Amino acid sequence: MNREILENNGVDITAALALLGDMDMYNETLAEFLEESKTRLPNIINYYNAQDMSNYSILVHAMKSDSKYLGFSRLAELSYNHEMASKEGNVDYVSMHINELIEEANRIIGIATKYLEG
Repeated sequence: MNREILENNGVDITAALALLGDMDMYNETLAEFLEESKTRLPNIINYYNAQDMSNYSILVHAMKSDSKYLGFSRLAELSYNHEMASKEGNVDYVSMHINELIEEANRIIGIATKYLEG
């Protein structure tokens, strides 16, 4: 596995390793993130479509936390903004920025998949 794939795409490996310890733990956590994303992203979209901000906030909070641990700074920031907005019931903010969140999540999933597949 080539760390440059991650680093060249804006992943903060240094910050992630400070939290996770070593690349083995990073790789294991990253694989769990990818597996979780298979259901998390569709559920985020479903909760958004249903205007269920309570459950939406739970899932974007989880994505924020995972993203922070894995060095996905931009995704962590976007997820945080969505978490705060959804907890406040600010559907307008969520509506205006949902595509940006999903696009960044999908970008990260693609990078992570490429990295883990070597």
